[in-house]
Amino acid sequence: MENPWWHSGVVYQIYPRSFADADGDGMGDLKGIIRHLDHIAGLGVDVIWLSPIYRSPQDDNGYDISEYQDIDPVFGTLEDFDELLAAVHERGMRLVMDLVVNHSSDEHAWFVESRAGKDSPKRDWYWWRPARAGMEPGTPGAEPNNWGSVFGGSAWEYDPASGEYYLHIFSRKQPDLNWENPEVREAVYAMMNWWLDRGVDGFRMDVIDHISKDTALPDGAVPPGSLYGVGAPHYMNGPRNHEFLHEMHERVFAGRDEMLTVGEMPGVTVEEAIRYTDPARGEVDMVFGFEHVFVDRGPDPWLLYPLQLTKLKAIFGRWQAGLAEVGWNSLYWNNHDQPRVVSRFGDDSPEYRVRSAKMLGAVLHLHRGTPYIYQGEELGMTNAPFATIADFRDIEALGHYAQAVDHEGRSPEDVLTVLRARGRDNARTPMQWDSSPQAGFTTGTPWLAVNPNHTEINAAAAVQDPDSVYHFYRRLIELRHKDPVVVYGDFTMLLPGDEKLYAFTRRHGDAELLVIGNFSGERVRAELADAEAWASAELVLTNAPAPADLELEPWQVVIYRRSA
Repeated sequence: MENPWWHSGVVYQIYPRSFADADGDGMGDLKGIIRHLDHIAGLGVDVIWLSPIYRSPQDDNGYDISEYQDIDPVFGTLEDFDELLAAVHERGMRLVMDLVVNHSSDEHAWFVESRAGKDSPKRDWYWWRPARAGMEPGTPGAEPNNWGSVFGGSAWEYDPASGEYYLHIFSRKQPDLNWENPEVREAVYAMMNWWLDRGVDGFRMDVIDHISKDTALPDGAVPPGSLYGVGAPHYMNGPRNHEFLHEMHERVFAGRDEMLTVGEMPGVTVEEAIRYTDPARGEVDMVFGFEHVFVDRGPDPWLLYPLQLTKLKAIFGRWQAGLAEVGWNSLYWNNHDQPRVVSRFGDDSPEYRVRSAKMLGAVLHLHRGTPYIYQGEELGMTNAPFATIADFRDIEALGHYAQAVDHEGRSPEDVLTVLRARGRDNARTPMQWDSSPQAGFTTGTPWLAVNPNHTEINAAAAVQDPDSVYHFYRRLIELRHKDPVVVYGDFTMLLPGDEKLYAFTRRHGDAELLVIGNFSGERVRAELADAEAWASAELVLTNAPAPADLELEPWQVVIYRRSA
């Protein structure tokens, strides 16, 4: 496909549980989303991506699916979904579903049948294994291998009825599907086609680089102080991953125009991403890499490390260069798994929250790739003030806290300090619609506490304020839609060794853009070789008064345009 529509598109992610609650039960729902579609359409975005709304026990907030072809009652009905889909399309937007097929819920009919006994026809639909040789099944250390779960504890759950274990890379209620079995793949493809036939415009695929495992399931290396081995090298970007995704493309997407396929791949490298997103290979349109959101993490997961801007620039620069000729980048700061970027890489103080939120948005959106906006990012929403572990709801946070405090002897306050900064619940506090009680999210008691700063930070105020983060994002999206250099310009990193300024150019034909973002609370001058020429160029967008001699205010961003 020549110049597909999503090259110039912008995606808005909705986390339905936390977006808008129409029935007062404290949980977001589909009718709540419908009520607020004009807020999203007003931004000018092209695509809405919905986190899972399928039937689910909600062990991992819907990423544990018990029925793929139905809507969970907490969110509504299939009729509500059809109404939402029609309303999205009426506004000129597309809708992409979250696809979770590395694992299902343990309450899915497939797993219930698989668990029924060793002779079950669906036994091989999941990863069942006996205890280690010479070990008593169900005793400590008897697990088939030493892998740890992403959510804490062992990646194996013992089933006393059959005397075997099943693999769960995530929660014990999220058993991994066995993609080696062609029947599993056929069932998944049939389900995907069912949704596309209903009118859905594509899929964002959860941890899709986990679906191919090393079938030997070898032990992983055990980090110092850890109880478990690291299994990731044996299930991330596994031996048949490319094969499976190409087969999926052929069985589901081939012949369907205008679809969008996005692969979330925590372990993906630039080299692998080129292969995954090469249109000639027929796998996925773009991947979600994690390298840039691990930039402020170190060898000890329970220590906070400050952002080193040069590292962030090196990562982005490598991805921009790597996918310049083949493939495509996805661009994101936030999603349901990441803390709020204005609190993480910006300054969420009253003085600089708005300005730093705008700077971060501009720097991201002016890279080459498709930008993603996570609900509330367009308002400059911040991390939440979690007082104790009882304030958290996320299975990952609770599991890691228990393991760190109860088994590794960590200080509860030290662990809480990291969870407050990094925890996924920061992204999951309810959307802040207005300054009323519960932020206009619900008339009931929200499933997760509303951030108290909703009285100042909310959509109603942002839409009314022409200088808000919301309207700045509108201008960023409009710029992408109107100016081909934003979409197709080449990328050149400037000042790679500067720890305060993030600067780059984009060039397409005879047009050139210069983008400079100040990632600090100080005034900083950009020492560019052609600074004087750029200072007299057209200033397209900024979040502070126009600078003199490229001397930027704290957290300022500037976008200049000139003829090359």
